[in-house]
Amino acid sequence: MTSATEAFRSARDFLLEHREDYGTAYKGFRWPRPDYFNWALDWFDEIADGNARTALHIVEEDGRETQLSFGELSVRSDQFANWLRARGVRAEDRILVMFGNQAELWIIALAAMKLRAVVIPATPLLGPADLRDRVDRGRVRHVIARSEDAGKFAEVPGDYTRIAATEAGDAGAVPEGWLPLDDAYGATARFTPDAPTRADDPLMLYFTSGTTARPKLVEHTHTSYPIGHLSTMYWIGLKPGDVHLNISSPGWAKHAWSNLFAPWNAEATVFLHNYTRFDAARLMAEMDRARVTTFCAPPTVWRMLIQADLTQLRTPPREVVAAGEPLNPEVIEQVRRSWGVTIRDGFGQTETAVQVANSPGQPLKTGSMGRPSPGYRVELLDPVSGAPGAREGEIALDLSDRPVGLMTGYHGDADRTAEAMAGGYYRTGDIGARDEDGYITYVGRADDVFKASDYKISPFELESALLEHEAVAEAAVVPAPDELRLAVPKAYVVLAAGWEPGPDTAKVLFEHSREALAPYKRIRLLEFGDLPKTVSGKIRRIELREATAAGSDAEYREEDFR
Repeated sequence: MTSATEAFRSARDFLLEHREDYGTAYKGFRWPRPDYFNWALDWFDEIADGNARTALHIVEEDGRETQLSFGELSVRSDQFANWLRARGVRAEDRILVMFGNQAELWIIALAAMKLRAVVIPATPLLGPADLRDRVDRGRVRHVIARSEDAGKFAEVPGDYTRIAATEAGDAGAVPEGWLPLDDAYGATARFTPDAPTRADDPLMLYFTSGTTARPKLVEHTHTSYPIGHLSTMYWIGLKPGDVHLNISSPGWAKHAWSNLFAPWNAEATVFLHNYTRFDAARLMAEMDRARVTTFCAPPTVWRMLIQADLTQLRTPPREVVAAGEPLNPEVIEQVRRSWGVTIRDGFGQTETAVQVANSPGQPLKTGSMGRPSPGYRVELLDPVSGAPGAREGEIALDLSDRPVGLMTGYHGDADRTAEAMAGGYYRTGDIGARDEDGYITYVGRADDVFKASDYKISPFELESALLEHEAVAEAAVVPAPDELRLAVPKAYVVLAAGWEPGPDTAKVLFEHSREALAPYKRIRLLEFGDLPKTVSGKIRRIELREATAAGSDAEYREEDFR
């Protein structure tokens, strides 16, 4: 065991020991900061040696299953690393990996780490235009994708190696010009690294979801995500032997957070259920069968779950969390009534691990996303002066004690990196409010908060109020231009089953808004329909703001229902 492994294990065990003692964990935790570290070699292979416990368990929609032990994944990642090296993959080469939830996704991740190659995760939902951008800006040398997606790359020029894999359990030839990844299973099963891995060597390049502009390219190192996600492990409440289910699409940072680093940092099993259409009853049946102990899902999934009979889950998980966007109090309450557990919010970004969270065993405050994670000094910067210590302001990380779980920067964009790191703080672009106990409540993105009649409006607060009504499955609030008030709140609403769009439902929701919100906050305009989202599931508010500014014949006005 290397000194880096020992330091990592010591830091991890400290968080496990104080899993429900936030005060001690926050005060006593220190990031391991090794000079050399390779998570796949120095951590995963160490815990995998002779380890027959299940590390990865995938259940397909048709009932097929894949189960691989820690030991098996260690061997297979050695094979894949040797095979890829024989095909020209070298240290710091960029590999675009575009898979669904299939075992090869995890094997490739480990193999690439062992080779010191740089992974660019990509969701299979991407089209040729997005892929051209990633191959170009990411300077991709190798592409590994599902055979069924190979055709997309016919429109993506570049001198890159093309490697194709079949879906789990599916046989068939790979497309012409592509190398079959299945050949890697016949490679030598003992891997020898060609050089030590520096801790600050690049490991992953993530394209952000781009809700308002072209995606940024976030660079992480061999420590910033592997070690940084000790805070994610702590937030979730993972411990050795757990079975963890995280619902997230491959290609996005949350998948790496909770389907790779956090659970395997804790020596827990990663469980996945693949489906083409969300089925709450089937999901809960699989959770029971797999004995899921910890569960993470984005707000969209939680909102769909509460439309079903939650009591179908006979053995609820011990820990349940949500991330991606703030979760509304009404959803939390419904889950608490049915499962007897409380969904705990956490806040982080592609650029970081979990910065702020409600950790296990701590008092919860309705609407709050918790307190700073161990290893993070979180400040709220005054919106005018930029000084720290504000009651409400931009959420920022103090760089005088730089957290390990923070990106290197925006790859290839020195100006944007300098702007994000200005004044000794990493600035998240999100607004929060801190109370006397140190709990931080999410207010909104800096560019989402708006003024109406000189009052500041947080869309999240209004959306939460709307979601309290049984007719509302999802909601998004944006400013609509108004000559008198500058702007007024307009809500876009997705209705729950059994409710029909029309004036009767609009009247009911306007009445609910008047009862639930102060006069200056209440919804003045309302429109029914689907919400535009990124492929990672985040609401594209910029499209809603543009549509609102253009006007719509389909909107209802509160003044017409008085």
